[in-house]
Amino acid sequence: MTLEIEGSPLAPRPVAYRTAEEIREDRLAAARRTEAALHVLLVTLVWLVVVPFLLGWGLLGAQREAGTLALAALLAVVLPFTAAVIATRSRLYFTGGVYVVLTLVMMLPAISIVRAG
Repeated sequence: MTLEIEGSPLAPRPVAYRTAEEIREDRLAAARRTEAALHVLLVTLVWLVVVPFLLGWGLLGAQREAGTLALAALLAVVLPFTAAVIATRSRLYFTGGVYVVLTLVMMLPAISIVRAG
């Protein structure tokens, strides 16, 4: 009984060569994705800091300010939507989808905030 191997493991294999333009495009695409991810992260951090701050100020301040609560509700919806737009325009579709769902989920708390003011 013999074991036949189709080709030697040491035989040269065909190599796909990439042009300099393809390599440059890949590097530019990676840089664009990284920049978009940083922008989305910045919007998320602003959202996580500003909205609770405005809520606390509007609810616990010396005067209960309806304008501050309305601004907090607006930012609670607009900032995740902004992150979704940035992500989808930069071809980060999964991240954009997550932020679209987050935007839709934030509609209920935003309505509650406006009604509380």
